[in-house]
Amino acid sequence: MLNIVIIGLGGFLGAISRFLVAGIVQDWSGSIAFPYGTLVVNLTGCLLIGFLSEMAAAYGFFSPQTRLFLMVGFLGSFTTFSTFENEALFLVKSGDTTLALVDLAVHVLSGLAAVWFGQTLAHLIWR
Repeated sequence: MLNIVIIGLGGFLGAISRFLVAGIVQDWSGSIAFPYGTLVVNLTGCLLIGFLSEMAAAYGFFSPQTRLFLMVGFLGSFTTFSTFENEALFLVKSGDTTLALVDLAVHVLSGLAAVWFGQTLAHLIWR
């Protein structure tokens, strides 16, 4: 139960951070055409999960609870994109580049399709 609380607290802070960072960046950019806020959040999340996962795996930093708080809770809520990219890189490092490319393609294309389908479904239900 403690792990769930730890993840929940990290997720709470990650979601708020995502909202604040994305909003500040989007406002700063002055753009309404391109989602700079989301891009910065996703790239920052990727940078952070790469750094933290390497520090944890290669150098033994962080207790298991700290990893849950930072990587599953905070970064998982800040952006799942970072987890997705970290897993793809793990496949590349494991020597399975083909599977990594399939993973990337399937996530991106099926994600776009799922968003489109959800929007279409909502439109059909609530016309």
